[in-house]
Amino acid sequence: MPLGFLKSAREPKRPAPDEQNPVAAQRPDRAIVLGEVEELGIGMFWATDAEGHLSFLSQRALVDLGTDSETMIGKPLTQLFHDVDDEDGGPSQRSLAFKLKARSKLDEQIVAVPNGRGATRWWRLNGRPLTDAAGTFKGYRGSAVDISAQYAYETQVARQSQVDELTGLTNRRKLNERLTATLAAFRASQRSCALMMLDLDRFKQVNDTMGHPAGDELLKQVAQRLSSIVKDYGEVGRLGGDEFQVLLPDMDDRGTLGELANRIVQSISQPYQINGRRAIIGTSIGIAIAPYDGVDTDELTRAADMALYSAKETRGGTFCFFTSELRDAASKTAMLGERLRDAVDRGELKLAYQPLVDPLTNEVKCFEALLRWHDEDEGDISPAQFIPVAENDDLIIRIGEMALKQACMDALSWPDTIRVAVNVSAKQFIRPGYRKAVAAALQASGLPPGRLELEITESVFVGDLETVDAIFRDLKKLGVRLSLDDFGTGYSSLGYLKHGHFNKIKIDQSFVRGCTENGDTNPAIITAIVALAKALGMETVAEGVEAMDELELVKARGADLVQGYIFSRPITQDQVLAQFAEGSNMFRPSGPPRHRAERITIFRKVGLIHEDHYYDVILRNLSKTGARITGLAGVPVGTDVVLDLGHGQLVVSKVVNATENSQGLKFETSMISDGSGGFMTRHRISPYSLAEAGIPLAALGAGAFPLAKWREANKTVPKFVQLELSAPGA
Repeated sequence: MPLGFLKSAREPKRPAPDEQNPVAAQRPDRAIVLGEVEELGIGMFWATDAEGHLSFLSQRALVDLGTDSETMIGKPLTQLFHDVDDEDGGPSQRSLAFKLKARSKLDEQIVAVPNGRGATRWWRLNGRPLTDAAGTFKGYRGSAVDISAQYAYETQVARQSQVDELTGLTNRRKLNERLTATLAAFRASQRSCALMMLDLDRFKQVNDTMGHPAGDELLKQVAQRLSSIVKDYGEVGRLGGDEFQVLLPDMDDRGTLGELANRIVQSISQPYQINGRRAIIGTSIGIAIAPYDGVDTDELTRAADMALYSAKETRGGTFCFFTSELRDAASKTAMLGERLRDAVDRGELKLAYQPLVDPLTNEVKCFEALLRWHDEDEGDISPAQFIPVAENDDLIIRIGEMALKQACMDALSWPDTIRVAVNVSAKQFIRPGYRKAVAAALQASGLPPGRLELEITESVFVGDLETVDAIFRDLKKLGVRLSLDDFGTGYSSLGYLKHGHFNKIKIDQSFVRGCTENGDTNPAIITAIVALAKALGMETVAEGVEAMDELELVKARGADLVQGYIFSRPITQDQVLAQFAEGSNMFRPSGPPRHRAERITIFRKVGLIHEDHYYDVILRNLSKTGARITGLAGVPVGTDVVLDLGHGQLVVSKVVNATENSQGLKFETSMISDGSGGFMTRHRISPYSLAEAGIPLAALGAGAFPLAKWREANKTVPKFVQLELSAPGA
């Protein structure tokens, strides 16, 4: 209703009753009626001038806001009335400024109105633009109703449907909506978006040993740590249970994502104080990136889930990027588990022994027992493949007990001065009755307890540390030695060493590999670990030493023992006994003079681009800095090429050595770790670019690249000879 009669906040002038008209005399004054309506709380009234400044606000509204007309009148309406935030559960509506500028009518417009007491009221506005007889815009006239109580209740209900009640993070429903909306918008603008899926390692153990209230408190602290790391880079949410998700818009640099994932792993793995008790957990992370790994919510979520499964299967406490190979790996893992169980039943798993050698005298001081599996159909299957499968099942308990008993029996045939080290899984370690299993193995074999070393990774510290402490004390009472394996790579439990449980620290091979390269910081880390161990009265072992320069460095830095191919690969019990029968306990170092960048042996078909031609080649091995390929002849040294590793991974390379049918490539830019033992490019060619080159997104696969059309229309004569490629395994 137009409020043209409301000229100011003053009491309006009342017309004299028409004494000649009795009906008119009995009619109530409109201003009085409106005032009575306002006093009854049915409504409030407002008006603006043509410039959008408030020109009138009724007295009831001023009282409710705890202010006066001088404070309000004359100010822009948009400065006094604020739009509500739909992120907090408010309604989705056009902004007030937009409607005023368009001179649109206001219907049920919800606004926030700060009052003079530092609080906020919420009003529902209705209003209409007013024009005079000439059509000139005069401003707005409208009414308002205070809906603060109703609005607070409705937004609380809406917020509860979007927020995880325990942690305050975004919940699964809202995360899914946000991801769907983001991917839809980013497809149109050809932008990227990364998704991290997180699962806490050993959280169930904390719940079981410390109680569900402690588990809830732990989840709250995890949420705080995640939020403090991710900050404004993305959005953190809780999917439920011990699962979290991080949405990272406009991120596709896998180097940056890997660094962020590493920071998250390290932060989540630090100790927690819960009701006066100390607990440690870990986390595994799967990472997928749109549009490379999926272009809609279901695709990207499945990809991140598969990467998470791979990270947990690898060892936990790490991250993994999605690759197309993970789809095949998931089904292979299920089949491997069935075959592994059969192999255990048939006693096909055997032990091999790798020496730990004093680098000063070359004398063996200990042998580490390592599991080996030779399958009749598949041949030798790496422990890196079957141990994680066993870890996900109670099968690791059976395998661990078998290895312990056999190692004790074998060691009894060695000289009395030489110990045997047996790896212990975290699941095996915390299982009730583990001390009895160790005692039984010692008694059955007759091996003195002091000759048995139990190698334990930092993952055993995850969970309730009081329980872990009790197990350590029980084992020490038996007289066995304890060794901390892979030190520095897991949950960074430096402070735990002061409890004095351990006799030995094993420096992980990740600190040894490449330690002689210029600018590498690993020598300083090795020095620090050795100094720490010596201060605590512990031995140190440098793992994974393969080159003479690495041996000299770890020897100079004070490592007590060295383990690695530089002295010996794992050997059978028969070979161990044969060496002792010859009266020798010496292992002489033998290896390359210098460390070479780690290479992964691979046999798969990839592509090579030279000028305007695409060739099929076989990738034989791969490192961060180079690769070896076969399948071409006549490729001269110095040739510039591009190696196509599939899925947009193009690596600018130079041929640095060549034989008749193979070439060694050096990469212009080093590759980075994929978090699970492989290598990948930091950046990829976007599928949108591929699509622009004529390749539909649905058809993308290994070997796809922007210039695939070369295969259809070569512009020049090929410079190289394409050889027939051998099938894998040939």
